[in-house]
Amino acid sequence: MGSIDKAVDRAAERGYTTFQIFTSNPRQWSQRELVAEETEDFIKKVISNDMKPVFAHIPYLPNLASPKDEVYNKSCEVLISELRRCSRLEIPYLVTHIGSHLGVGMRTGFARITKAIDKAFNIVDECVMLLLENTAGTRNSMGSSFEDISCITRALTYPERVGICFDTSHAFAAGYDLRTQESVEETIQKLDETIGFRKLKLIHLNDSKGSLNSRIDHHEHIGMGEIGEEGFRNVLKSKLGQLPLILETPKDDRRSDSENIEKVRKLAGEI
Repeated sequence: MGSIDKAVDRAAERGYTTFQIFTSNPRQWSQRELVAEETEDFIKKVISNDMKPVFAHIPYLPNLASPKDEVYNKSCEVLISELRRCSRLEIPYLVTHIGSHLGVGMRTGFARITKAIDKAFNIVDECVMLLLENTAGTRNSMGSSFEDISCITRALTYPERVGICFDTSHAFAAGYDLRTQESVEETIQKLDETIGFRKLKLIHLNDSKGSLNSRIDHHEHIGMGEIGEEGFRNVLKSKLGQLPLILETPKDDRRSDSENIEKVRKLAGEI
């Protein structure tokens, strides 16, 4: 993946004010050691380009809810390692998928997740906040509802060290309507009542290929999916639009990353 400080260069070249990275290969269990020089360069470049805050995302393979001991133990190790890597890079937030219970049930899944996070927090210092990302509600997945996420945070020994990453595509697929001003405000109110809006630190801004409550986890280009342009206008003019926004839109020839960002700025009324 190259020297990690190059990520700051690419973000600055494109005019970004924040960005999200993987600190290691997202499709492998093994992690390349961070080199002191690239770590120092990363920190210096983030400061000099006034990139704040920066976010990291845990790799795809870990499953903190897994009932399989080998996978679960490796997942815990990756979580601890990623928290440490973020600390070294002075990245304040680490986003994690909550995981899948693989059919053993929500109660067991919740217990595995809270045990994994508590273990990591007991080992790693508190300079990095872990952000739990809501899911689309696919089969056996954990964390598709605000109530599920609240259940996890309330069971933790250090709930103040956990925040929320809200993915618009996942939320819509899980049944949270984001198409009208009224439904956006209702969703925000539900989030505030169950989790607390202050815990929300990041928005993953993605349209959804699946319809409302479809439980289909497929991202779409901004305005080209079921949420639509009007939906994103309403999201962006709400309190959600005041938070850091990261796009995870498809990689295809219909629209580039830069064009998606331009679309967001137009819908927000910036251009």
